Amino acid sequence: MLSAESLAQIDKEITKYPEGHKSSAVMSALRIAQVEKGWLSNETIEFVAQYLEMPTIAVYEVASFYNMYELEPIGRHKITVCTNLSCTLMGALDIMGHLQKKLGIGIGETTPDGKFTLRESECMGACGDAPLCTVNNHKMHSFLTTQKIDELLDSLE
Repeated sequence: MLSAESLAQIDKEITKYPEGHKSSAVMSALRIAQVEKGWLSNETIEFVAQYLEMPTIAVYEVASFYNMYELEPIGRHKITVCTNLSCTLMGALDIMGHLQKKLGIGIGETTPDGKFTLRESECMGACGDAPLCTVNNHKMHSFLTTQKIDELLDSLE
């Protein structure tokens, strides 16, 4: 279900915990699986559960609790804008509006070509860099302006 490379990464995460505690690597395993697959299907969640020797429902509870995990297909580039207070005061709603206009989609939607999904998020913990966004949960972009958003979108095309 997952590539040998992904399984090796999960195995490396498992070694960070005491023997007999594979389940402690569940968040890392889900992240690794999602990077490979693009999202977490029921089959992928079941596979991770079996691999970590956990009940499937326990893995699903983790995957459905955190907003970094996707339980449905999304665009190749997920742009998540922080709309918490600090970011909003620094212009996050203008950034979100610009993204919606530029991409032609609303929050939670994916462009028809499957390139972009737009999401909003609560605090990302970098209020001093507001407004900010992440791309695919891995790269944070701060001090956003509409010009920086346009450059970001061009770089992701």
